[in-house]
Amino acid sequence: MPEGDSLHRAAARLQVLVGQKVEVETPHPRAAAKRLAERLDRRTLERVEVKGKNLYLFFAGGLVLRSHLRMNGRWRVEPRGTARTGKPWLVLRGDEHEAVQWNGPILELVTSCHKLGPAPDIVTEEPAVARFRSTDQSRAVGDALLDQRIVAGIGNMWKAEALWEARVSPWRRLADVSDDELAAVLATAHRAMQASVEGTRPLRHVYRRAGRACHRCGAVIRSAPQGEHARTAYWCPGCQAEGEPPPAS
Repeated sequence: MPEGDSLHRAAARLQVLVGQKVEVETPHPRAAAKRLAERLDRRTLERVEVKGKNLYLFFAGGLVLRSHLRMNGRWRVEPRGTARTGKPWLVLRGDEHEAVQWNGPILELVTSCHKLGPAPDIVTEEPAVARFRSTDQSRAVGDALLDQRIVAGIGNMWKAEALWEARVSPWRRLADVSDDELAAVLATAHRAMQASVEGTRPLRHVYRRAGRACHRCGAVIRSAPQGEHARTAYWCPGCQAEGEPPPAS
């Protein structure tokens, strides 16, 4: 799933269309059924914002388009008239560029941004840590980090890497994770995501490295499904040793 930093890069690319009256097309039948083109065509794109894993496009007249990419969605910005095959969900065509949204199962007009947790650039503040204390303290910290109502924008990769950096097992109960440890995890996620937005390619220490040696202690990295949606957790049993997954049923 595209994470918060990926959407910030998409939002930055979309800035070339801000201030322009855009032509709107919805080639994909499922998108066309929403009648978005009829509502948005020839309206001025006023601004683009990211909230968690949602991209919001604000149009003249108070219309707000919400885009959520789920697992496979992508935004591309290309020169106007670029040839392509297939049927994108949405095309926003400006004077010189056009934004193309592929494989985006959620495109909808909304009245306001969804209520989500704080974005990663403020999660190290004390009130943000307190949001983790307002949820069930028996939850595994790795599961809670993906809850967009608590903190918005952290996805599975940054969850794994931030927990590894802070030496916190994804399986530890929130009750057993100190406020300082939570703050360290959140600060690490913020720094990594900000660096990614600025173009630095991240070094993966545990994410998708199950069965390989940990860069820090040499133990073999493990993986297992976690949480209601069975997202894969990655961790090092050597330097993130406190907490283990429940036995398979």
